[in-house]
Amino acid sequence: MAELSTSPPLTRASVQVAHERIKSNIHHTPVLTNATISQFASTPQTANALQGTEWQGEEPANPKIWVLFKCENYQRIGAFKARGAFHALGRLIEVVGEDEVRRRGVVTHSSGNHAQALSLAAKTFDIPAHIVMPTISTPSKIAGTKSYGANVIFSGSTSDEREAVVADVIAKTGAILVPPYDHPDIMLGQGTLALELEQQAEEILSDASKSAGKIGIRNNGASLDAVIAPCGGGGMLSGVATALSGTGITVFGAEPSFEGADDARRGLLQGSRIEKVKTLTIADGLRTPVGKIPWTVLSDKTKLHSMYSVTEDQIKKAMRLLLERAKIFVEPSSAVPLAVVLFNEDFRRLVAQEAGDKGWNIGVVLSGGNTTVDAIAKLYAPEAEKLGERQEGKVGMNGEKVAENIAG
Repeated sequence: MAELSTSPPLTRASVQVAHERIKSNIHHTPVLTNATISQFASTPQTANALQGTEWQGEEPANPKIWVLFKCENYQRIGAFKARGAFHALGRLIEVVGEDEVRRRGVVTHSSGNHAQALSLAAKTFDIPAHIVMPTISTPSKIAGTKSYGANVIFSGSTSDEREAVVADVIAKTGAILVPPYDHPDIMLGQGTLALELEQQAEEILSDASKSAGKIGIRNNGASLDAVIAPCGGGGMLSGVATALSGTGITVFGAEPSFEGADDARRGLLQGSRIEKVKTLTIADGLRTPVGKIPWTVLSDKTKLHSMYSVTEDQIKKAMRLLLERAKIFVEPSSAVPLAVVLFNEDFRRLVAQEAGDKGWNIGVVLSGGNTTVDAIAKLYAPEAEKLGERQEGKVGMNGEKVAENIAG
């Protein structure tokens, strides 16, 4: 990467400059709404749904929530990572020189989305790319990375194992490391999605008085109140928090809880970054620990309000809802923020308390869609849940009665 001393400051203005740099290389992804999902989010969970959780026996929260999905699953390579890769590589060329970068090549480690993103960016600038991927990476992500001409080298699944292989590649080739999240140039590039979301939400909400009944947002013409995004290494969430700093939009993070994957949440509680994570959560894009530089943003209360976590089952339920009700094809990592909105009672209580009867318009970042039909089939194969329980939009995620399904 370009030396840290040459990186722009982590400010909203720097994100705006980054957006100008990369906008010709990325898609301006859509923001979609869905009345049924907003209705689910605004319906209290049942007492039965809270059985066995930390909220068992408590009165379910009753927030008023309208969701607006920032669909980075429609981004180039199928994920937001294209933003950071193009920005980081562009900055590297600017600082080091295109001929030198082309001579040495670049290297990174990634479970799949950053792998594909850097491969695409490198191909665009005719630069050799070496990509270290865990052997357990999703086959479609491996195939996608190879399709851009990258040299794929396999490793173990932990960050230590990945980084050891990267160090070996650098020693042999002289390639320049472009990390998946732990660098300001990556963070600023990822944060550009928040600038788009902010503007797109304003446009949608400005006409809310005419369309609220159809698309599931409140009709007072208000602006976006909050954004919730998934967190793995923290590059995207810290970029979003940086981009929205000072706007009045509250930023939240979402993680899986399985096998300690919620390292950012736990780190904030203990007051220090957790450096090692070893988890096989189904949200494979969120298996990495938060990076040192993203942590400086995420631990800043003026930029990130708080982190929340959800179970594997809750992630699958949210993913299914996106597939069946919104017709949005996503990977498990993308469903984590929606799962928090639907099932995490601490988050739902906060919204109910802060927003009251007015409610909140919440931007939900869908980070990517790099999975396959076969992978989804395997994910749901063990479930005993009956599909008929939610047919025709008459029974909600937890068995509650809801109105007829309204596609947004």
